[in-house]
Amino acid sequence: MPGATTIIWFRRDLRLHDNPALLEAVRLGSGEVAAVFIIDEVFAAPSGPARTRYLRQSLEALDVSIDGALIVRRGEPSEELERVARELHVRDIVATGDYGPQGRRRDDRVREALARQGISITYVDSPYVVAPGIVTTKTGTPCRVFGAFQRGWNTHASTRPMPAPSGVHWRRAPSVSLDELDACAGKDRPSYFPDVVDDVVMHEIGAGEVAGHRLLTQFDDRVDDYGESRNLPGRDSTSRLSPFLRFGALHPRQVLSILDGASQGRATYRSEVCWREFYADVMYHEPQSASQSLQPAMRYLRCDEGAVAEERFAQWAKGQTGFPLVDAGMRQLLGEGWMHNRVRMITASFLVKHLHVDWRWGAKWFMWHLIDGDLASNQHGWQWVAGTGTDPSPFHRIFNPTLQASRFDPHGTYIHRYVPELRDVPAPQCLEPGGGTGLLRAGAYPLAIIDAARERDEALSRFHDARERARVAS
Repeated sequence: MPGATTIIWFRRDLRLHDNPALLEAVRLGSGEVAAVFIIDEVFAAPSGPARTRYLRQSLEALDVSIDGALIVRRGEPSEELERVARELHVRDIVATGDYGPQGRRRDDRVREALARQGISITYVDSPYVVAPGIVTTKTGTPCRVFGAFQRGWNTHASTRPMPAPSGVHWRRAPSVSLDELDACAGKDRPSYFPDVVDDVVMHEIGAGEVAGHRLLTQFDDRVDDYGESRNLPGRDSTSRLSPFLRFGALHPRQVLSILDGASQGRATYRSEVCWREFYADVMYHEPQSASQSLQPAMRYLRCDEGAVAEERFAQWAKGQTGFPLVDAGMRQLLGEGWMHNRVRMITASFLVKHLHVDWRWGAKWFMWHLIDGDLASNQHGWQWVAGTGTDPSPFHRIFNPTLQASRFDPHGTYIHRYVPELRDVPAPQCLEPGGGTGLLRAGAYPLAIIDAARERDEALSRFHDARERARVAS
């Protein structure tokens, strides 16, 4: 019946199963639903080619799952939603809630603009098991420490995924090509980014809901070992689910549903899901943390600037520092659009504490290249390493990349995979700066660009200076 159709505005929920917003749209439209995705330049501009391609693959998978009925538009969301609503005689729109800083501002604008046109939009659920803002301390204030957040989160966390709707009639309307994504993406590329070859070969995880469930099932078979093996980058021991969670091909409720059981691996992975939600909660309450250090004293930390900083940043970004584990991680990022989490911490620590570069430079580089680039997780992961965020690692905890390699990649498996110059150099030589010395050294591999011990001392000196400056200022 004309006028009964409801629009489901897809954003970070590119799936049919366990999608409360979609279920609500089906209910309101009595089964008549128009699926809409809007290419919004504000959100596309900070995204590099790898994440843009992965988003496209995820949208293509969603389109297949709804019989090719996905309506794609490009432009300002309120205007495009109003156009589709007029074309299909729609009065009700449903979307999953967005709790990021820009997403909240956009959604408020869209609600107000559509209301003036007599169109209602309802935001349902969230990309999280527990929506940001729900977990608080006993006094009702936001949690600033992970342990307190986790205790509250555990009381709210649901592991009951919902089924996909049945009997949906997908309405159709004119649509632009997904090629428009490429036209919008990448416009916010910082000037200090070095040029790199865009030759990303996606890890064989696939994209979209079907691929996500396949990977989730595979991870269920090995999650019991996760607690011990997750820190070993040379092994296929992590879930690789983060890109599916980033674009909502999976909901974290679906992930929690496989984590029942008493094994340490399942408990550890559940904690990792909670960390993701903790960071989303912190950004919800502290939206400025996307670009500002949360620890006041750390705002006095002196970082290098100018040509020296840009040159060191470029060597780090290209995986040409002469520190094998750091370079392996940076090259994995360039080659796959993804990096092992332990190595993310090591490479981030190296940039901030050995090269003395502002954490925000590294955070932007990661967001540009990561297919799972999530603003809250990325920014607060960097702030954790830099000692500037909520419940961070202490600044004086400085990862020694060589010792980290000997502990977590002792046979050089990971290094050999991503640093081809060192494939014929055995461990432990391949773990050392410059790929070792003497006859075993690979001549094509760069020498170490810094003396790690000297720069560690420099970092600690700057840290103590920052604390003193903060004390005087207060």
